[in-house]
Amino acid sequence: MTMRNAEVAAVFDQIADLLEIGDENPFRVRAYRNAARMLGQLRRSVEAMVQAGEDLDELPGIGPDLAGKIAEIVHTGRCALLDQLHRKTPPAVCELLQLPGLGPKRVRLLHDDLGVDSVADLHRAAQDGRICDVPGFGEKTQARILEATARHLRAPRRFMHVVAQSVADDLVGFLHAVPGVEQALAAGSYRRGRETVGDLDLLVAARADSPAMLRFVEHPEVKERLLQGPTRASVVLRNGMQVDLRAVPPESFGAAAVYFTGSKAHNIALRRLAQTKGLKINEYGVYRGAERIAGDTEESLYRAIGLDPVPPELREDRGEIEAARQGKLPQLVRLQDLRGDLHSHTRDSDGHDTMEAMVEAARGCGLRYLAITEHSRRLGVARGLDPVRLAKQIDRIDGLNETLADFTVLKGIEVDILEDGSLDLPDSILSRLDLVVGAVHHRFDLSRAKQTARLMRAMDQRCFSILAHPTGRLIGERPPMEVDLLRLVRHAKQRGCFLELNAQPSRLDLDDVACQMTKAEGVLVSIASDAHSGVELDNLASGVQQARRGWLEPADVLNTRPLDELRALLRRTT
Repeated sequence: MTMRNAEVAAVFDQIADLLEIGDENPFRVRAYRNAARMLGQLRRSVEAMVQAGEDLDELPGIGPDLAGKIAEIVHTGRCALLDQLHRKTPPAVCELLQLPGLGPKRVRLLHDDLGVDSVADLHRAAQDGRICDVPGFGEKTQARILEATARHLRAPRRFMHVVAQSVADDLVGFLHAVPGVEQALAAGSYRRGRETVGDLDLLVAARADSPAMLRFVEHPEVKERLLQGPTRASVVLRNGMQVDLRAVPPESFGAAAVYFTGSKAHNIALRRLAQTKGLKINEYGVYRGAERIAGDTEESLYRAIGLDPVPPELREDRGEIEAARQGKLPQLVRLQDLRGDLHSHTRDSDGHDTMEAMVEAARGCGLRYLAITEHSRRLGVARGLDPVRLAKQIDRIDGLNETLADFTVLKGIEVDILEDGSLDLPDSILSRLDLVVGAVHHRFDLSRAKQTARLMRAMDQRCFSILAHPTGRLIGERPPMEVDLLRLVRHAKQRGCFLELNAQPSRLDLDDVACQMTKAEGVLVSIASDAHSGVELDNLASGVQQARRGWLEPADVLNTRPLDELRALLRRTT
């Protein structure tokens, strides 16, 4: 039985929630949360590390106790501490923790005061207006809970793309090894780079005698078989994800890849265009009458109807068909186009690695520069820096740069934007930095007008370079702030500052539509890992994929610039 990183991370997240409900030591809670985040973003398999006897203590934020629990989960599929905490915690509390915006302490309060035993009970309590009677809850909070419970009750389960990626990589690799399978890929919304995935669609090019379907439904991760036929099978995995597999002849693989990648709107547009040329498109090829004229590759299908091949991330019927017809598709940004990263943390605040370790990790990713941007003093839980500590870090960075060849550490800060739009640190220290990254970490609930004004005032501060995670959303946990994003983008253009595409898989903030907005308005975007350890620099790949969905090219991205050009751009903002 395979134990994926995301599953181990989910156990640690549950432990952190239940410890917080029990009012345990906040540092212990934080240790489990940090470990869960690190594991969720770690590209290496911790199961493989355990089986190889590698020292898990070398992972960021993992000491002997957590290493032992990882090994326990990998070997047994369970964690004794989690079982113990579940026995002490009412079941309703665990269910309510699934709702965005409700932390452990609030969930316990709602359970104790209202006696709710399920999400449905909480929904009824919100409908009846009883939640605002609970101390600490007002009418706005009640309205948000009503919306969240309604959404939870009607919405099918979705998985973050990074979770789906570990499943897809495993299953595609498994299918490649099946006799008679010539090609395999994960298609659907996953291949288009959507932030979340419902069902996972797999496709293989296989000979008629291949046992691909049988091997697929017998995979050890399969919990339930829904369908099994000669060319199609559907299963539900142990993590609850439905996976559908289709098999086509090798000569039809390109057409099938287009068809099953979608989107539905994109495919409809392709079929309509084909009809105007007297052609027919389906998952087996492009046909002129009974003659099959293309479809072995995706490129052949697009060329047959007079189009340049459309990258999967753009297949949403948002102008890509016309751009492909005119030969004007964007040359989308690639991971290798990034020269640096402008948002990272070290042990000086809430990161897990030293500055030197972050530099080595960045070098290993092929980067040429890295900005160290610790939290500022207001974020006490993250051990944010005050002016004195920041001044000391500035001196340390200067000293480190003197020892580095062909790499530069940029001096920065992730400074809190206060409610009135001022910044958490004075200009006297911010002006000594290469860049100032401004971020909202509190009062996400301001009105649209007040939140927009707050962020615009922050941009107008003397030292302000980049607006971090501009909408403040956490996918599946916290909705975006109410903000007039177009006004912000235009104000950034006027001010000469930049917007961040935060590449943490739980954020991906900006979204793809907002990226298109920045491109249209001529505002550069910083694709930033927000890494709290060296391994989290891998977040950049998720950010690049989001940028590609937003039609961004290298020229639209701030950190594709060589260092001298980057410095010139940043000097206008500090």
